Formats: sequence, C-alpha cells, structure tokens
Amino acid sequence: MLRTHYVNEINPEMDGKEVVVCGWVHEVRNIGKIVFLLVRDHTGIVQVVAKQGVTDESIIKAMNLQKESVVKVRGTVKKNSEAKKGYELSPIEVIDLNPLKAIIPFEVTGKVPAELDVRLDNRYIDLRRLETTSVFNIQSTVLRTFRRIVEKEGFQEIRTPTLVEEATEGGADLFEVQYFEKKAYLAQSPQLYKQLAVIGGMDKVFMVMPIFRAEKHNTVYHINEITQMDIEMGFADHRDVIKVLKKVATGIVKEVIKSNAADLAELGVELKPSTVKEITYKEAVKKLNENGHSFQLGQDMTREAEETLCKLYGDLVLVTGYPTAVRAFYSMPNEKHPEYSNSFDLLFKGMELVSGAQRIHIPALLEEAIKKRGMSPESFEFYIKAMGQGAPPHAGWSFGLERFTMKLTDRKNVREASLFPRDRNRLTP
Repeated sequence: MLRTHYVNEINPEMDGKEVVVCGWVHEVRNIGKIVFLLVRDHTGIVQVVAKQGVTDESIIKAMNLQKESVVKVRGTVKKNSEAKKGYELSPIEVIDLNPLKAIIPFEVTGKVPAELDVRLDNRYIDLRRLETTSVFNIQSTVLRTFRRIVEKEGFQEIRTPTLVEEATEGGADLFEVQYFEKKAYLAQSPQLYKQLAVIGGMDKVFMVMPIFRAEKHNTVYHINEITQMDIEMGFADHRDVIKVLKKVATGIVKEVIKSNAADLAELGVELKPSTVKEITYKEAVKKLNENGHSFQLGQDMTREAEETLCKLYGDLVLVTGYPTAVRAFYSMPNEKHPEYSNSFDLLFKGMELVSGAQRIHIPALLEEAIKKRGMSPESFEFYIKAMGQGAPPHAGWSFGLERFTMKLTDRKNVREASLFPRDRNRLTP
C-alpha cells in the first residue's frame, strides 16, 4: 500500500508520528509565507502546512498543484488546536502520482454548484465529492445490515435469472433482448423464481439483485435498473414476513444512525430511530379523507396520499390489506373478504419502499387470477404446475435499495442514490 493511514485514522494524539496519506488535491491556498494543501480521501480532508524558511523549497514548489491532482504526501503529525481536526501535517515529501492531462469538468469542493446531469456524466469525478461519498457509505450500511438481519433470521442468499422467457409480473413494460434464436426479456422481478426456491424446500431465502422496468418515466422517483432486496418465506403468511420486515426497516435506520453519523452530518441529515406504525388500507382511506383528500375505497395509494400518511403517523408506516384488484396477480385474496388481499406496503418519509404479500399457492385460484388480469395461463404453465406439486403457503416482500437510500439521505432525485443510474435517456457511463 502507498499509504500508511486514511485521513480518519489520524488524530492529534499521534503528534510527532510520520504518516503517509494518499488522495486528491481538494484545494491549495498560498498565503504569503504559508502554503496550505488540502488532501482528500474517501474518509475526509487533511490539512498539510508548509512554511517558507522552515519547509524545504522543493516541497513548497511540489505543493503548488492543480485541484484534483492525485497525490501521495508523507509528513509528520503536528497537534494544532486551531486546525479543524485538531492536527495538521508538516510535509516531508509530496508526489504527484499522475499529472493531470484534462480539465476537471466541475468544482468538486461544492463552492460552485454543478447540474446533476453534468455530475452523472462524470460520475467518477462526482464520487470524489464528500457528499456523494456519504450517500454511498450509507447505502453500503443498508446492504450490510439487511444481510446481517435476515441471515440472523435464518434466511439464505440465492441468485435467480435476469433473463426470462416471459414477463414475471405481467404487463408490457419489458426490455426485449435477443437470446440466440429466441426472444427473451430482462427480468422485471425475481418474484416467481424466489417462490420456486421456497417450493423446492429452501424455505427461507433472500437476494440482492437488479431488476429492469421499461417504463418511460421522466420523474425524480424512477430509474429503469433498480436494486431489489427481497425475501421469501415458506410455511408462512403475510403476518410472518411483516415481522421480519419491521426488524429490517427499524434495524437499518438504527444502524445508519450508529455507523454513519459523520456521513449524516456531511449531508445535513437528522435521522431519528423510528418504530413502524401499522394501519389497514381502510383506516388509511378514512384518515386521508379526514385530512383533505378525496380518496375512494378501491384506489391505489398516490404519492400525495403516502406523504400525508407519513406526516400523520411518522417516518415508517405499514399499510395492510390493499384491494386485490390493485395488487400483483399472485397476491392472496383475504379468505373472509376476497376483494381485499393479504398484502402490504411500507412507507418511509412519504414514499413507498416495500411491497409484499402472501402468495397464491393454490393452482386453480392462481389460474383464475391470471385470467382476470387478461394474461394467458399457458404463459405461466411451469409456475401454475409448481403450485400443484406440494407448494406450501408462503409470503415475501421486496425492498427498493435506491429509494431507501434516497429517503435516508434526503436526496431529491433517486439518481443520486444509484452509483451509475440507468434511466430513459442514460446508458453511460
């Protein structure tokens, strides 16, 4: 390794210790006889200070670098109560590791705002911004915590295909690809396959995988390649997977608060622990109409309705018992009131993040549901057949990673929460 320490590993108690840091030039300030070089890595910024008459002239000359030059700095830690971190580095050696050959397209320090499209066109530069880094530090915590919680609950990780022969949820919004002599599609959901894994006896499974939706959106809430965090659970109903969901949602928020305090501060986000408030769809409709909405039983939730419910009940709101007609075809109708389903959505800070349900595991009922949606049972022959070969009652849910990250970090556009987003117009970088 070229470095001995990351910036966040250095502290004032290391006074007099020689260290090597590597990163990019954040800023250079030449104030009379003192030169300040700010070096940034993904953990923070360190101040390197050289003084004429004290520091070797060759080192001072080497410190006069362009912003975003990639450098290695060897220096001595000097305790300084006036410095932002309580210390600074006195340089012994400054090396430009790869002199710049092109102009940096925007100001990484943030002093001059850049348009989001410019940042995304140059995402590898944008990732050097501490604000952008903080978003993906938090996203990493989300993924790590999700896996930790569901593994503790006895779930095992699986992988399912992203190339499929038919729509996995119905509908026409699919990306078509040529698969040798056949026509295939990019999967819009792993739904059917995770069910088949449970039917096969795997019992409790989870996955983190991309899905693809060919919807021609131009909104701040939609992208076309999405990362889903899914579970499926055998010998279970919707109430069983709701218990797991509550642990995952509250556990992730709690862990982000604990592990990403510096990132939240960088983003200016105040995140508080939250419990999940559970209400029925009927209760939600009643409450919405009492608070200025004109909402009819049978309607699906609108963005405005979701925002209102979170204002009324808190950051995490679980709505259960949606109308069967507005849910995916495989959602189990309620036994006593079949016009409603054993389904649910989790809202966070005014946005739906999770959809889930008990699945239909009875072949005749599944075939009927497929026909009601105007689809052909023949297209789902393998799926219906599997339900007739010892399929247990089962349920699951799906969590949208980018949207969760967006709301955790208070970003205004979901593209900011996708490392290299794919939307209607963007296929690069």
